Amino acid sequence: MTPATKGRLIAAIALPLLLLNIFPAHAAAAPVTTRPGGTAPATETMDHISIEATGAGPAIFLIPGLSSPRAVWDGVVPELAKTHKVYLVQVNGFAGDAPGANLQPGILNGIVAELDGYIVRNRIKGAAVVGHSLGGLVGLMFAKAHPDRLSRLMVVDALPFYGMLFGPTATVAMVEPQGKAMRDQMAATWGKPTDPAPAEAVANQLSLKPESRAKVKAWVMAADPRVSGEAMYEDLTTDLRPDLAAIRTPITLVYPWSAAVPKPMADALYKGAYAAAPSMTYVDVGNAAHFVMLDQPAAFAAALEAFVDAK
Repeated sequence: MTPATKGRLIAAIALPLLLLNIFPAHAAAAPVTTRPGGTAPATETMDHISIEATGAGPAIFLIPGLSSPRAVWDGVVPELAKTHKVYLVQVNGFAGDAPGANLQPGILNGIVAELDGYIVRNRIKGAAVVGHSLGGLVGLMFAKAHPDRLSRLMVVDALPFYGMLFGPTATVAMVEPQGKAMRDQMAATWGKPTDPAPAEAVANQLSLKPESRAKVKAWVMAADPRVSGEAMYEDLTTDLRPDLAAIRTPITLVYPWSAAVPKPMADALYKGAYAAAPSMTYVDVGNAAHFVMLDQPAAFAAALEAFVDAK
């Protein structure tokens, strides 16, 4: 990859995610969601996450990404819930929820531990897990820590180490100072007047369609920047590359490409990142940005259907 190509890749993929939520925001009240049948779903709130359950059948957990609510999956839940028990995870502090324990370090480990506890308490066997962005990293962490709890994992546009976007020699130590500075900057904006312009700029890079961008902008503005900052820092400083070879869970990776990040560039990045994982399926989705499920809902739904039907 030439320096110019690498620069385009970082600009198109890395910077929008690093800038996510670096602006003042207030937590907005989260709307009550109804699922098929018109009734409010069962929800359990823990220290780090809440989980909403709907539908009936084999278990599948859907985990959204940084600053995102469970509503990111609204396009696939109604159909999925016809044949599956769908567990919708939401990180406390996103979508206007109270931050709970997420004002302290340990968000990602806390999510993994609470997911495991929930699965054990409810005697759930052979669950499938789908995670977008930060949720994808959580899914990888869960597969590493509790391989007996899940049957397969879908990762949607996430990397085993975010810092690898900055070069093959990047390490946690190299990215940690920048991560700390951004975390602290984000936390310092809490309670200050909201400026929607930065949120709109970020949304315009993370999604391609106008309706997608409007949703992402609203979600970013509703998230608690203290929680987003700490979660982003933990994402930046988690390197699972050495663990990939030991993760035996079948992994499906869904990744986007577009004019900004052409398919050959995306192929090289994502397939290179997961080359050590022993059981991989790659699904590329064209004309999409980071929020694949919003930009290309039909293609994403087809990928999800193939994933849940896999034997």
